[in-house]
Amino acid sequence: MLSKVKSMSLMGVEGYLVDVQVNVSGGMPSWEVVGLPDTSVRESKERVRTAIQNSDVEIKSRKMIINLAPAYTKKEGPSFDLPIAVGILMSIGAVEHQLLEDSVFIGELSLDGSVNQVNGILPMCIEAYHMGIQKVYIPYDNRMEAGTIEGLQVYPVKTLKELILHLNGETLLKTFQTDVTSYFQKFNQHEVDFLDVKGQENVKRALEIAAAGSHNCLLIGNPGAGKTMLARRIPTILPDLNFEEALEVTKIHSIAGILPENIPLVTTRPFRAPHHTVSGVALSGGGRIPKPGEMSLAHHGVLFLDELPEFNRNALEVMRGPLEDRQITVSRAMCTLTYPCNFMLIASMNPCPCGFFGSKEKKCTCHPTQIAKYMSKISGPLLDRIDLHIEVLPVKYEQLEKRSAAESSEVIRQRVNNARKIQEERYKAYGIFSNAELTTHLLEEFCKLDEGGRTLLQKAFDKLGLSARAYGRILKVARTIADLEASKTIEVKHVAEAIQYRTLDKRYQK
Repeated sequence: MLSKVKSMSLMGVEGYLVDVQVNVSGGMPSWEVVGLPDTSVRESKERVRTAIQNSDVEIKSRKMIINLAPAYTKKEGPSFDLPIAVGILMSIGAVEHQLLEDSVFIGELSLDGSVNQVNGILPMCIEAYHMGIQKVYIPYDNRMEAGTIEGLQVYPVKTLKELILHLNGETLLKTFQTDVTSYFQKFNQHEVDFLDVKGQENVKRALEIAAAGSHNCLLIGNPGAGKTMLARRIPTILPDLNFEEALEVTKIHSIAGILPENIPLVTTRPFRAPHHTVSGVALSGGGRIPKPGEMSLAHHGVLFLDELPEFNRNALEVMRGPLEDRQITVSRAMCTLTYPCNFMLIASMNPCPCGFFGSKEKKCTCHPTQIAKYMSKISGPLLDRIDLHIEVLPVKYEQLEKRSAAESSEVIRQRVNNARKIQEERYKAYGIFSNAELTTHLLEEFCKLDEGGRTLLQKAFDKLGLSARAYGRILKVARTIADLEASKTIEVKHVAEAIQYRTLDKRYQK
């Protein structure tokens, strides 16, 4: 007897419908799965057979053929166990053969019949909802993640036996809905705050500008100056995630399998800080069927690279395209997938190998050749993609002893939010949300300078030997500084401050 059950699979960050077709007939006992299954899908044979038997259903040795359609896409993961089991149960008459056109089944089975959680449940459920599916049967441990989708009937399933009872109308399962509002209020908190930072007013000002315009920035300073401490507080002054952004971030983290337990949504902006030994594949994403890398995991958040020159140069060069395009395409033999990666790049570095070049407290022991070699580890094109180069000086003892309270992250975030609202209103017809996303064409329209500003920028361009890309970066930063002051025009003082944040151009270029 032939039965059909709907399930879902993933292609990048999007789900797609899979028809699980099961045919049970007489003849030589066999079990065949077709439709481009991977090893974990083919191994479902023993998991499903044993789970059915341990759910008090007798399954005789028969000829079984399972087809996963469409047959031209690769199917991976154990999430097809549950729909295959339901299809078999329908074919042998253990479950009433009812119409399940509006239902989707997703889940992995244990040998005892319990249903285990799977990765990527959120994007699969979102796509099911968009396709008009009304009911989804998912593992109990995935209930909060799937329950964030309003309008979708989510049935959490603990065991195959209770699903059988539900489908036969004996003991009905209850639907589940997540209270998204309460989770935003409960988990939208930070453990660190700029209130703890003493001194470094110039650096905090620069980071406020970076947050207001979503600009990439590089922190340069001696060891112990506080570069990492400052970087870790940047997410606390970024605008809060809205629900749509939270869904995008959660989808990526769900696919990667790093969504925290009992947290249905990522409610704070991600902060990813990979070690300097990270490979280019780990940054970009990879695998036979590519999974998200660190750049995608930092989507709508911060990617922090501590000790930038220590990273493998080839790995760093992987970021050049995504920093411009805000998405990354990973090609493998099996498929080509595109993941979003709209993140702020925050990097830190010492000014030289010993770390004390330019320091007034300690003498630098590096030869100029060593410094040049150290700096050459970071390519010019990558530096051009970093809007602000910020010099971080060591904090004086007098500043550490001051009892006066510094500005809190909440106060700074309010100014950042005001600037972001100006940008959202200005660019609402262009599909962008921040000054960092301005294209060359939009720069000409929204970053016009008066005569004084053009003269100052021309002098800086000639003296510092800036590239055309660096010229555009200065204009974007100047636009953000003007937005923080709610100024419609970019004035000379805004351009002058933006030029000050090109430390590497001033220090290392002739």
